[in-house]
Amino acid sequence: MKFCALLILGIIIVRGLTSCSKSSPESNKDHHVILISIDGFPAWLWNDESLQIPNLRKLAAEGASTKAMTVSNPSITWINHTTLVTGVEPRKHGVLFNGLLVRQGDNKPPKIEPWVDKSKLVHVPTLYDIAFQNGLTTAESDWVAVTRPGTITWSFAELPEAESPVVKEMIAAGKIKPEHIAWMQLGPQRKSVTFLDNMWTQAAIHIFKTHKPNLLLYHTLNTDATHHSYGPGSMASHTALAYADRLVGDLIKAVDESGLRDKTTFVIATDHGFKKVTKIILPNVVLKKAGLAQGIGPTINTCDAYAMTQGGMAFVYVTNPARKAELLPKLKEMFAQTEGVDRVIDGAEGHTLGMPVPEENQGMGDLVLYAKAGYAFKNDAGGDAAVVPSVGYAGTHGYFNGDPELDGIFIASGRGIKKGAVLDRMANLDVAPTIAKLMDLKLPDADGHVLEEILISTDKK
Repeated sequence: MKFCALLILGIIIVRGLTSCSKSSPESNKDHHVILISIDGFPAWLWNDESLQIPNLRKLAAEGASTKAMTVSNPSITWINHTTLVTGVEPRKHGVLFNGLLVRQGDNKPPKIEPWVDKSKLVHVPTLYDIAFQNGLTTAESDWVAVTRPGTITWSFAELPEAESPVVKEMIAAGKIKPEHIAWMQLGPQRKSVTFLDNMWTQAAIHIFKTHKPNLLLYHTLNTDATHHSYGPGSMASHTALAYADRLVGDLIKAVDESGLRDKTTFVIATDHGFKKVTKIILPNVVLKKAGLAQGIGPTINTCDAYAMTQGGMAFVYVTNPARKAELLPKLKEMFAQTEGVDRVIDGAEGHTLGMPVPEENQGMGDLVLYAKAGYAFKNDAGGDAAVVPSVGYAGTHGYFNGDPELDGIFIASGRGIKKGAVLDRMANLDVAPTIAKLMDLKLPDADGHVLEEILISTDKK
């Protein structure tokens, strides 16, 4: 009897250890996930069969894809890249701009600081945080809202530093030259975005082949720059997307050459779609004409209210707290009557948009403005015209995420992904939970859900 009891106890312990090993990241150190973001890739262009993107089409055919992916509000780059790696709405993760909005005091316009530490921007755990904490290796090439995170094992930043270990490795290996790093910095020496994308791609390839990270985050930017300058769907747009596809193909080839293709999952997404623009709304000119902002030329120096614009949307801040109760209803009425403004939403209703309310996050506007189709917002405050023709700015994003032109793409292919699954619609909130499931990680308090319908089940019946 005693022997039987000991035997049963031994079986329970062995089963428990086996069960733990199945869910432990230790068992996944030979698995790899590459999350690729092609900036500003709208679903309506993905669904255009004339678009020449053979590498992406092949990944989709061999794996899973969606016809449309709902993005987060604001439909801006850093916000949605943060959603992709957290699985939560901006209300929780806290990123509302391509940087951190900083209040400069009463009657002063706020400003954006882009290169602050990730800890000041992102308020929740990310996929790379959790992977790193569970003993897995992490890497990034041109990811955003990721400055000095402490949980990225290998990094090649948007503005790479000459002393970065990855930069030193690549120079020593003859893959890049020291002057290339200078050409990537902000200023007159900075080269074209096609050059930058190639550098970020070469870095992603080097990192994967040399270090074999379990999670690699990789972001290309030329598509977004091209869509802003020439408009989505233009000849330049198609060319830019074809170039992005070629870069993805280069990375796929590198994974093949590494011998790790059967252990790798590719996840391709974007941060937002795009709309065409013909007119520009200048809300700070509206405020100047109403006597609520003062400055010289295009710059506001002092103000009772200020608009911080993000393409198809703008946040309006009452910068004189003593006048907030008085000014809010006046501002609502004034902007509701401004040409090109589609919606004026009280910041207190931010939760209905997946964003915080002003009391939760200093970056949240007291008002949210959305532009009509064909219109976009800019910060400039020069001149007397509140609406001007758009010059050299043919497309943008930032509009309400319920607009189908803001829908993005999603593809998953490789290890753990079913072949031929096509979803009608998903949310970018679902990307992080799905990757976490692939990596046997637990993502706390996600707003999205695991896309079980695209995953190959590993449960034994």
